[in-house]
Amino acid sequence: MVKAISYNSQIDKTALLEQHTVLVKRIAYHLLARLPASVQVDDLIQSGMIGLFEAANNFDNTKGASFETFAGIRIRGAMLDEMRRGDWTPRSVHKNSRMVSEAIKQLEAQLGRDVSDVEVAEKLDISLNEYHHILSEVSTGKILGIDDLGVSEDAIKLSEDSITDDPYQSIEQSAFKKGLAQCIKSLPEREALVLSLYYDEELNLREIGQVLDVSESRVSQIHSQAMHRLKARMQSWQS
Repeated sequence: MVKAISYNSQIDKTALLEQHTVLVKRIAYHLLARLPASVQVDDLIQSGMIGLFEAANNFDNTKGASFETFAGIRIRGAMLDEMRRGDWTPRSVHKNSRMVSEAIKQLEAQLGRDVSDVEVAEKLDISLNEYHHILSEVSTGKILGIDDLGVSEDAIKLSEDSITDDPYQSIEQSAFKKGLAQCIKSLPEREALVLSLYYDEELNLREIGQVLDVSESRVSQIHSQAMHRLKARMQSWQS
């Protein structure tokens, strides 16, 4: 348990950095589970430490959120920003990602229900194996997560850290998160469970696979399809 600290002095900031280094490592290994093998955990930790340093400098304990919660968002954001600056993803992967989201959007609008991976594959005129390959390729070749919808990955479970001095922006963010929460609840049961285990419980893909009794690669595919379904359903918020 981290003791309460006043966040004004340089000594206090040093204490924060020392006490929360383990948080940086935990987030780094959590993200590493869905990144290409070429990404080194040391690079994630280095970026995360920068995020932790920025959090220590900018934390305002009058906002009501804990430092660990505040820092977690900044640490993860710093890691993702660093990875995106060196985006290794081929254009074909981006193209396939957009193609899958659009196919899901069209099918669900047409059928008025959740669509299966078989139906999406048929819509794209490809085999089921090819469709699963695309999902895996997108998941491992690109950092695809809740943040791609325009919010922090912590939006599923957090709200107090999005406090802003702009009343309109605060209302807009609140409405977006409510819409996102409703979309997550409407996902097929297994997809919603994977998101909950990954973002809320912070299990990695291997651990989720053990819970669901499926392979790690299958969990990656389920996560990827869930995110494409969310992107399709939340498209009106991203315009």
